This record gives sequence, C-alpha cells and structure tokens, in this order.
Amino acid sequence: MKRTITHLADGRELIYFDRRDDADRSAIDRRPLEPRPPASELRYDPLTEEWIAIAGHRQTRTFLPTGGTAECPLCPSTDERSTEIPSYDYDVVVFENRFPSFSGNFGTYEDVGGLSEVRPGVGRCEVVCFTSDHDSSFSRLSDDQVELVMEAWADRTAELSAIEGVEQVFCFENRGEEIGITIAHPHGQIYAYPYVTPRTKLQLGAAQRYKGNLFADVLAAERAAGTRVVAANELWTAFVPAAARWPFEVHIYPHRQVPDLAALTEAERAAFAPLYTSVLRAFDGLFGVVMPYISAWHQAPVRTGRELAYLHLELFSIRRAPNKLKYLAGSESAMGAFVNDVRPEEAARMLRSQIDH
Repeated sequence: MKRTITHLADGRELIYFDRRDDADRSAIDRRPLEPRPPASELRYDPLTEEWIAIAGHRQTRTFLPTGGTAECPLCPSTDERSTEIPSYDYDVVVFENRFPSFSGNFGTYEDVGGLSEVRPGVGRCEVVCFTSDHDSSFSRLSDDQVELVMEAWADRTAELSAIEGVEQVFCFENRGEEIGITIAHPHGQIYAYPYVTPRTKLQLGAAQRYKGNLFADVLAAERAAGTRVVAANELWTAFVPAAARWPFEVHIYPHRQVPDLAALTEAERAAFAPLYTSVLRAFDGLFGVVMPYISAWHQAPVRTGRELAYLHLELFSIRRAPNKLKYLAGSESAMGAFVNDVRPEEAARMLRSQIDH
C-alpha cells in the first residue's frame, strides 16, 4: 500500500491510499475556498451526563446534489471541475471534513448559564471515499478494495488516537436517503470524539460488571446456538443479536479479541472482506430494493477500558418491509425503549437465505 499526504486549498489534510506504488498524487486543489469554520462547542447535559455538540456551521453543508457525477464533491476532479479530491482518479481517499462536528480549529466559547458546562469540540472528523466509482456501493467492492479501506481505517484509528484530547475513534458508514445521507457517492466517515460515547460507556460498564468476558461469551453463545448466525468463516462470525433493536441487525465479531482496527492482523482483514460484502448483498436481496443502513465499528476508547473492549461491527437497517420503515417514535426517541417488529430468529433466517443464493 502507498500512502500519500497532501492538503486542500483551505489547509485540510487529504490522504491517498493506493494499491500501486507508482500512483501520481501531485495534483493540487485549484478551488478558492472559504476559511475553515471554528470547532463546535460542547455542552454538558447534567440530567443524562452526556456531551452534546452544537455545530451551527453544519447547516450549510452539501445536501443531496442532483447532478450525479457532474455535481458530486467526492468524485475525482476533472479538467472542467475541481472537487474535494484533486486527483483525476483514486483508490481510497481520506480527508478532513469541510463541515466537521469536531476539529482543532478553536473559536470563542462563552458560558451559557444554567448547569451546562461549555468547552471546545476538540477532535477531528474525516470523510473516507471507498471508491472513485460514483455508482458503486460497498457491497460491490472487490476483496482487495475492502482490504485497502480497512488499511485506511486502521491507519486513521492509530493516527487520530494520538491527537491530544481525543478519547474515542469511530469509523462508520451511513447509506441511503432514509438514513439521512447528504451525498450519494460511496463513502463513510470517521469521528474522533473528545469524550467516550454513551453507548460505549454502557457496553463497557456491562462488561466490567459481568463475571467473565462478556463480549467473548456473547460470541461463543451465538456460535453454539447457531439459530441467529448469518455467516461465518475461520476468523469472523456474523449474527443477529438475540435482543436486536432494529428489524434487520447483524453484529460481526472477529474470533480473537482485539481493541481496535489497528490491532487486526493481515489475515483477519483479508477474511473480513468477503464475509462482510456477502452480508451487505444479503441486505439488498431481502426485498429487492436498496437497503438503507448504518454500519458502525465499535472500538476501544483511547485511554480507558481497552482491556474490556472487543472490536466488532454493528450493521443495521431501518427497513422492516419493502415499503415500510422503522421510525424511532415515542418509545424509542423519548424513552430509549426499543420495540422491534421482526423476530431476530426470523431476520437471521431471511438473511441466511439470501447468502445461500
């Protein structure tokens, strides 16, 4: 793999990840860009003990350009049009988000009164372009391309974890307008948070209280039961959790406990690729329509709980039927109490049937 670092016109870092050592990445960003916005402010909610990022500058971010490749900011640049990627082609690209929720570009942060503490939204947000092909998807990537994306994820996890003030690194993909994407080009994001996220705190708290290795025991129990296992190979298992929150939800675990993506071996990265893309294709095959989904890597925090954490991917869709979506209404949004419309065992059976095809 070749890794090339360059910068965009407003100073944001851009990194090319290439399979070829002779890839030319000397192209420069020709655009006259506005100065970078200041970092968000974090406000503390004393009732939930959670930090909320207030990022008003994100209201102006790109929203569903309608011109396909002619307007897509994530396609390669051409002689006629400059995009976020200066080069005329690429394999995988990572760059700092132009409209970040967290960054190191601090502004002025004033006391807002009440019981809410305010502090700068230190951190970093990056965009990961999985392929230069605007009309592709992660499920259609070759195994080699998936491995290159994983190399980029691992590289960024290690680099972002070293930033002062960063407490957790989160790699994820949002797919589908129903999920809320604003750009259709196949891409994901990476958030380097200045705190440990609420869901990670919950999981690590449960793991600490459990008498044994909670994550390993969950994996072992699902593999032994087999009822909800969707796919598996020698190094990974994909299963629907027994208490799935979402209509179609799959968790993918490596068989070896590691804290984060950077700790995976070359063999583990290679084995992940075909299993994961087969699960994604099974999602799309369920109803004959594109499945909106969120794909979320759960990694150990940078400084705390690393011995408890167990790297895994959580993939879920809000589609529960060909023309029906799972909306987070009163119980879920107001109380955080989920009600799932699809039995996890039935979801696993449906997904397995698509993989068997």
